[in-house]
Amino acid sequence: MAPSVGFRRAGFAAVALASVFLLAACAASGSPAEHYAGLPVSEHQEEGGHEEPENEEGEPVAAWVGQGAQLAVTIWGSSSCPQVGRNITVVEPAGEGNTVAIDLVERPEDEVCTMDLAPYTTVFWTPVDVTTTEPLRVEVGDSAVTVPVK
Repeated sequence: MAPSVGFRRAGFAAVALASVFLLAACAASGSPAEHYAGLPVSEHQEEGGHEEPENEEGEPVAAWVGQGAQLAVTIWGSSSCPQVGRNITVVEPAGEGNTVAIDLVERPEDEVCTMDLAPYTTVFWTPVDVTTTEPLRVEVGDSAVTVPVK
């Protein structure tokens, strides 16, 4: 006995709805993929040849990771109260400025922190609205850095 047209339509609708939920769950969010103390490991860096760049001003640094699939943003600050990226948003998409903004985790004003300058890296998935084939402007707080073409 063949299934009725209504039953087939209901089955098709259920599969379509499940696909939408599955694709939405796989979509990259603006949340960090990972974060850690220190600098990102360069794809071109030799084993054991880690050299920390001089950054006396504590300006943020950003770089493509994994052939451009991810963006690593390193922020210098107190090692006991690191500046951690919370979210990445597209300010201007590719072709219109290729700019993203990084929101930072808010720290309590009365938090006691060491007075040192240490790097802390947050890695984000590259948003789909930006490209590695144009310089990327990354805004972090009052600072902005440009990541060169990958």
